[in-house]
Amino acid sequence: MPRLNGVLETALYVEDMDRARAFFEGVMRLEPFNADHRFTAYDAGAGSVLLLFRQGETLETVVLPKGMGTIPPHDGRGRLHLAFAITAESLPGWEAQLQDHGVPVEGRTHWPKGGESLYFRDPDGHLIELATPGVWPNY
Repeated sequence: MPRLNGVLETALYVEDMDRARAFFEGVMRLEPFNADHRFTAYDAGAGSVLLLFRQGETLETVVLPKGMGTIPPHDGRGRLHLAFAITAESLPGWEAQLQDHGVPVEGRTHWPKGGESLYFRDPDGHLIELATPGVWPNY
């Protein structure tokens, strides 16, 4: 049976790309490595990529240059959720970063295996989680 190696990409769909980029670059300290009018790609750590797409901008098949292939249409709406893995030692620094940027923490969970999660929202209402080790059996 073939095996999965992990989640490579996670996508969020946003109404205003400039506003979303200001949040993910300013508050979350992510650096874009590819961007155009319809999407921005960020290194999300551990070989994973966070993709931001403008809502409605990916409804047509994208034909890549030089015969590289195509990317089928996709889109999304509604409040989605994603979690970033962080170290337990960095949690206080992240709390200070969120407070310094006026981002309210909506929830906090202390997990039975010792992990801790902080929950807050991006400008599009997506639920963002910062999670320390001990949240899942594999993390």
